[in-house]
Amino acid sequence: MKIALIAHDHKKDSLVEFAIAYKEILQQHELYATGTTGQRIQDEVGLKLTRFRSGPLGGDQQIGSMIANNDMDMVVFFRDPLTAQPHEPDVTALVRLCDVYHIPLATNMGTAEILLKGLQEGFVDWRLIQERRK
Repeated sequence: MKIALIAHDHKKDSLVEFAIAYKEILQQHELYATGTTGQRIQDEVGLKLTRFRSGPLGGDQQIGSMIANNDMDMVVFFRDPLTAQPHEPDVTALVRLCDVYHIPLATNMGTAEILLKGLQEGFVDWRLIQERRK
């Protein structure tokens, strides 16, 4: 599966902790991340991933493009709901694209854990989700 990992500034530590906890599952998949988040995951967790630009510089849109082209399977986006984001329209567009194209989206640790545990245990056949998107 192709999984995007994104985090707002105040949530980057949480996403790194999440990636450490679920490294065994994540390393079995093709990972993508926005700029600084991706660099931290590479440096601190040791996961291989493709890095895009920082979110405010177009990284969210790059991931959105993959979603629109049916080339992304899951998004883990730890959002900071208490801090205004200068690129909020990009964030909203990314969330909307996940809804339009039926991409599983986790915006917090609880939901992300359920998605990855479901993936690990085979509770969800992601191929069926991909077929429904076609």
